[in-house]
Amino acid sequence: MATRILRLPLRLFSRNTGIMTRNPSLKTSAISRTTQRRTVVSTPSGALLPKPEKTPFGLIRMTVVVVPFLYVGTLISKNFAALLEEHDIFVPEDDDDDD
Repeated sequence: MATRILRLPLRLFSRNTGIMTRNPSLKTSAISRTTQRRTVVSTPSGALLPKPEKTPFGLIRMTVVVVPFLYVGTLISKNFAALLEEHDIFVPEDDDDDD
């Protein structure tokens, strides 16, 4: 609740500066990276705002983050399953495969 109240002036300020500024050479916006919502597509006079910036290499960045964490998670689960089996807490039985 407190963070919502503290972020309200920032949102109002960034929304107003985004509408009022028309400098195409300035690529960075006043909107913080945590609140990137595009709710306005035109200015009050009716002019269209420029297209938002695209993040290049989005799929590559996602792969670089996801693959190592999946590998680490697999290693942790494999080691934990071996620990459970070693201490006879959970031992899979061969009788479960009856057909």
